[in-house]
Amino acid sequence: MASNIVGYPRMGPKRELKFALESFWDGKSTAEDLQKFAADQRSSIWKQMSDAGIKFVPSNTISYYDQVLDATMMLGAFSMARRNATLPAMEMTKWFDTNYHYIVPELGPSTTFSYGSHKAVSEYKEAKALGIDTVPVLIGPVTYLLLSKPAKDVEKSFSLLPLLPNVLPDYNIAELKEAGASWIQFDAFTQAYAELTLSFSGLNVLIETYFADVPPRHTSQTLTSLSGVSGFGFDLASDYPANKYLFAGVVDGRNIWANDLAASLGILESLEAIVSKEKLVVSTSCSLMQTAVDLINETKLDHEIKSWLAFAAQKIVEVDGLAKALGGQKNEAYFSANATALASRRSSPRVTKEEVQKAIAALNGSEHLRATNVTARLDAQQMKLNLPILPTTTIGSFPRQWSSGEPVVSTRQTSKRISSDQITEQEYISAMEEIRKVIKLQEELDIDVLVHGEPERNDMVEYFGNNCRSYGSRCVKPPIIYGDVSRPKPMTVFWSTMAQSITRRPMKGMLTGPSPSSTGPSYETCYQIALEMQKEVGDLEVSGIKIIQVYEAALREGLPLRKSEQAFYLDWAVHSFRITNCGVKDTTQIHTHMCYSNFNDIIHSIIDMDADVITIENSRSDEKLLTVFRDGVRYEAGIGPGVYDIHSPRIPSTEEIAERINKMITVLETNVLWVNPTVIPTLGNMVAAAKLLRTQLASGN
Repeated sequence: MASNIVGYPRMGPKRELKFALESFWDGKSTAEDLQKFAADQRSSIWKQMSDAGIKFVPSNTISYYDQVLDATMMLGAFSMARRNATLPAMEMTKWFDTNYHYIVPELGPSTTFSYGSHKAVSEYKEAKALGIDTVPVLIGPVTYLLLSKPAKDVEKSFSLLPLLPNVLPDYNIAELKEAGASWIQFDAFTQAYAELTLSFSGLNVLIETYFADVPPRHTSQTLTSLSGVSGFGFDLASDYPANKYLFAGVVDGRNIWANDLAASLGILESLEAIVSKEKLVVSTSCSLMQTAVDLINETKLDHEIKSWLAFAAQKIVEVDGLAKALGGQKNEAYFSANATALASRRSSPRVTKEEVQKAIAALNGSEHLRATNVTARLDAQQMKLNLPILPTTTIGSFPRQWSSGEPVVSTRQTSKRISSDQITEQEYISAMEEIRKVIKLQEELDIDVLVHGEPERNDMVEYFGNNCRSYGSRCVKPPIIYGDVSRPKPMTVFWSTMAQSITRRPMKGMLTGPSPSSTGPSYETCYQIALEMQKEVGDLEVSGIKIIQVYEAALREGLPLRKSEQAFYLDWAVHSFRITNCGVKDTTQIHTHMCYSNFNDIIHSIIDMDADVITIENSRSDEKLLTVFRDGVRYEAGIGPGVYDIHSPRIPSTEEIAERINKMITVLETNVLWVNPTVIPTLGNMVAAAKLLRTQLASGN
């Protein structure tokens, strides 16, 4: 029986490629160093899958930044992205409903496409030289166009799909065939592939759909009727033609839990009634890019919990084991160990906590709304905070090494040392002089609401995961939630109150909110997290913190792709946020922040969150968010649309930032408008722009 892996994590078992890439960006290594490192990593991954018995091994899945940008380079449509010092960067948004971002292509009727990158062919040849015949993976051309947007000088209503005939000639299918490829995989969420089939002569083509099941009517009426396509990858299959390969995604590529091998084998055996055995391929449901890499590195993980898990390397073994079992070579010991681990997880007393279950049951019947409407709260907060119009702030974290020279303490290294018990707690606290430096810088720049820079945190998700029992390059380290969640002690109060004691200006407390990504926990678990965050918010308030920011970076990311499932998700996700802060006083100001994504379609849910101030990325999207307010959506809370791109080295001038703020003033009242976020070289320009506009507004100009 054949087996297939749709894709594999690209950053390395210990995020080695991430650090190699960032070293190159910082000028500490050469392009040749980076390319050699990436080549070694690719060959290691290919050999791992081949040695495990996988027949369809993917190539062209390792990207330095993102796979859509790779496609843009291949098509010669590249104009600007991240590392351009003079031009504003292209928009960055989420890859479907994952926490990975991609650079949004900007296309128009005058866009010239030309075959500009041989990456897919080169990597196929690399693998072939190792004796491994891979399946090159490409973003499907229709999907590429649907993920793009009209260029800035083009009408927003411009349809991109008519560009398909211009794109197709620059897909390197002929060169891949010449190099010896017998299969090619198109990653596609759309099914409009009829115009491509003429290009597929002499090549087996796999159309891989993922992140949601394809409805049976589409399966039978559209996809499976394509004459030039050899096979399809689905999460769900029915009414399937027997002459097509079925790549059955029975191993979940989006989570880290061990597969129920017996149940998956049952599904595969039932599929044999739909498609012939030689056409049935055991596969992952999607690329394994979203998972952790290998359990072998988890040397400190509890043995019982470890038995419940399967990272990317283990999922390869699961795929191979299922394929062999379907072919009559079932490893009884392997299946038995899997069944034992699943039973252990179901029955373990570590999973359920009585006090947490009681707290969740007590949530019934309350919407957890704050007692006073946002307009009255903002008035009360202004009386206490006395902020100027267009108050300035930053989103939160500062770079670990932000000064012109080397910092006194490398806090990243310090964090690593304390986590491995190499230094004492007191030594670690003493090393946090970095906080004083960050506060002094903000005061010198005359920023109104300060942050402490978060030098004690590894990342916004992992830090809170480490403090509850139970993300440069796009890469996150989410905690594993295996049971009911509780908070043994306050997590941020020490750092926030220490920072507040250094300055008279208001200091924001910084928390990560409960809402999940689409691969995250269930709504019941999010409610549990919300209840623990509610305690943290209360502790911060009691300690004298007047402004508390609750990150909800993944709220939009978790929105289900199917519209029929979106209302339920938004209801409980918004409710989770409200739980965190419903008990604070009117004078305590609750901020939230959301990362790069398209928020226009959920603006009413964002309003329902009932935050006092919301910060949303706005610079890369060409002020797309402001169109919502131009179209008449009434928004009474404070709002801080980002005024420049924190991921680009380009430094906008005071005048450019002021122009962006002026655009916001045309649709938003000045008394609710904030100015943010943070990149150190540009903070001075940001503050100067806010002061310039305050002067102009005061004089009536």
